[in-house]
Amino acid sequence: MAFSLQLQQMFLSPSRFCSQSKSTNPQIIPNLTRKPSIHPLAYAQNNATSNIEAAKSSINSSAEEVSLPPELRRELMPKHIAVILDGNRRWAKKRGLPVALGYVAGIRALRNFVKLSYNWGIRALTLFAFSSENWFRPEAEVDLLMGLFDKVVKDELENLARAGIRLSIIGDSSKLPKSLQDLIDKAVMTTKANSRLHILVAINYSGQYDVVQACQTIAQKVKDGTIEPEDINSFLVEQELLTKCTEFPSPDLLIRTSGELRLSNFLLWQLAYTELFFSHSQWPDFGEAEFLEALSSFQQRQRRYGGQSS
Repeated sequence: MAFSLQLQQMFLSPSRFCSQSKSTNPQIIPNLTRKPSIHPLAYAQNNATSNIEAAKSSINSSAEEVSLPPELRRELMPKHIAVILDGNRRWAKKRGLPVALGYVAGIRALRNFVKLSYNWGIRALTLFAFSSENWFRPEAEVDLLMGLFDKVVKDELENLARAGIRLSIIGDSSKLPKSLQDLIDKAVMTTKANSRLHILVAINYSGQYDVVQACQTIAQKVKDGTIEPEDINSFLVEQELLTKCTEFPSPDLLIRTSGELRLSNFLLWQLAYTELFFSHSQWPDFGEAEFLEALSSFQQRQRRYGGQSS
């Protein structure tokens, strides 16, 4: 995907989406704040690529079952974790950096999160990468995100296939750039038989629309005479939701970063009995310690599903 001049300027200007004056902290992320000797767009892309390459060796060297940190119990680990990766722009703004570098830092955090999930035996991750409402953001920022999606999928596809990770996309992909649609189709087909970890990426996704499209599908089946109205139940609705592609359609745990306390139109049906964890850390700062905190909190809860406590 060709990046526009407007997009390139985002890498050059920390005020493109930020009003604060520049006050970087080189100790927090030195490889992003050091002045590059090449064009900032290429520098940020190369930085993301080097982080991905580092992840490949980490994942490929993992055993089938890795010892958990002592504070976690394997029998209480969630099978499916949903994540709202919030705070990339605010992370950049806080440091006086271009918003683009906030997303690059977010990719680095995501790489580490996937590695930990893979090592600790999580079976499914659903990542809220781009909502249907995000199209209202500045065009340059949308272009940036589409370009990063394209680059990360290209760079990771071979590694995903080799590591036994399956990739699926949920949401209306018809509005994405054609080149990205083709790349997504290739990635989905290439990894379809993998089962070690299933990553569902929600792009142009709306939880409300997910329920609506499921109801429309069921209504059409009633109209066609293949089912009767009295056949409709929660199980049938679940079978028509976009998460039907995974073995574990309902997340056990939802993590949302950056201190926001809402679901933001994400997996509204599927989260009915999900345990919620809200972190004050912005997504680029969400590391192993924060992930352990979320998992420890989850393991201390009693999941009663409307019944009595044990």
